[in-house]
This record gives sequence, C-alpha cells and structure tokens, in this order.
Amino acid sequence: MTTPNWHDYTSIEMDDLGISPATISGEPRVSLKILNARADGTGECGIWSCTPGERTIVFDHDEFCHFLGGEGVYIHDNGEEIPVTAGSIVFFPNGWSGRSIITKTLSKAYAGR
Repeated sequence: MTTPNWHDYTSIEMDDLGISPATISGEPRVSLKILNARADGTGECGIWSCTPGERTIVFDHDEFCHFLGGEGVYIHDNGEEIPVTAGSIVFFPNGWSGRSIITKTLSKAYAGR
C-alpha cells in the first residue's frame, strides 16, 4: 500500500457540491475531496473549499481544521469570533453552531469524527 500524499493541495481534483443550502448572503460554493473515510462512517478526512459568502453552520461531529488558504471568520452563536487565514488551526466540537463569513475563497484540511 502506498501512503496518500500531496505536495500542493491546489492540485487535488475537488468535487463541486454547489451553492451551500445554508446560505445567508452571497453564493458560497462548496467543493470537497474526501481523502479517507472509515467504512463504519465514524470519521473522515479531506480537503474542503468554499467561495466567498455567508452561511450558517452546525457541526454534527468533532472536526479538526488546518486552514490552507483564504480568509474568513467563524462567529459562534454566543458571539465569539474566530478569524481564519492560511495557517490557522481550529477545533470545532460536536454541536458548535454559528455562521461563517468568507471574504476570500477558504480552503482547509480537516479530520472529523
């Protein structure tokens, strides 16, 4: 078995999931590439990207994120603001809810469980 690896995340062919159904404003278009998923559905990791816009978010699982490029802010329902740019690392616990405002196409590597 070879170890999956990529030297440049922008070279990964992403699956276009279309405009986010949770859009508040703009037209945030989501792309995703699942790099590995557990057969029992208890976890996956991959690359995620979204174009500018605002949308609501509710995490129904724990998710560790390392942002690779772009700019935006996540705003928790309690008002906490989490600005993100390339290099930012965030852990969103199961049940985290709020919204994201993406100002420059945002990409992240993620692992969820």
